[in-house]
Amino acid sequence: MMFSALRQASRCSLHPGRLSATKTRVLPRTAFVRTLVTKKYTKDHEAVVFDDGTGVGTVSITDYAQSSLGDVVFVELPTVGTKVSQGDQIGAVESVKAASDIYAPISGTVEEINEKLAEQPGLLNKSPEDAGWLCKIKVSDATEMGALLSEDAYKEHCES
Repeated sequence: MMFSALRQASRCSLHPGRLSATKTRVLPRTAFVRTLVTKKYTKDHEAVVFDDGTGVGTVSITDYAQSSLGDVVFVELPTVGTKVSQGDQIGAVESVKAASDIYAPISGTVEEINEKLAEQPGLLNKSPEDAGWLCKIKVSDATEMGALLSEDAYKEHCES
């Protein structure tokens, strides 16, 4: 493409009376939307992955929590549409060793729950922060993310 443009330009300079129409290629404008995905933790061992583009936080328990619980046998999840405030109990996890409540790391409305956990509660052991996510909350106050722990602060909390 560049060589043909150079050839065309040189032809015009060799033949000053000859005009040539060159093709102009217009590139389409693409809009880039940058979203920030942030992962934070609670002292009660919940994690939330917040996508500021969608305003949705995906809630899970941490790997530390699932290893402390042992084999998970039952998961109770909130109902879709439930409005929750940061710190509210939103469910429970039962294992062969113990039962533990799950608390909302952020305020908002429950948009979706992980239906697979009803039949496969062991997903919490295999993949607690990925396939074993608990629910998705449409966040009502994103500033609450600032009150949660970073990964380093959470690790330090678990070690103390």
